[in-house]
Amino acid sequence: QVQLVESGGGLVQPGGSLRLSCAASGIIFRYTPVGWYRQAPGKERELVARITSDGRTYYSDSAKGRFTISKDNAKNTLALQMNSLKLEDTAVYYCNTYPPVFRYWGQGTQVTVSS
Repeated sequence: QVQLVESGGGLVQPGGSLRLSCAASGIIFRYTPVGWYRQAPGKERELVARITSDGRTYYSDSAKGRFTISKDNAKNTLALQMNSLKLEDTAVYYCNTYPPVFRYWGQGTQVTVSS
């Protein structure tokens, strides 16, 4: 059974930084393409960043240059370093495989960017 648990969200001012983490059980990040997704109020869930099994990274246009996705294969964790946060980054952030598997969605972690 796969379980993905996100953490690290919070309230931050514009221009600030946050680091999100995703802990996994039942899935091995070393062998699985994974990504970070987000869903803002009233909007569809979207892919923010993804990382392949061999470590190649891809970012949405909105995340490029500001966010960094990484994984620790030894700890089986996924991270998203978010810098220069903007108001429009406010959303619930989720980790999942890429492409996502519906039953793997967790609770997510709320990121609120506000002055």
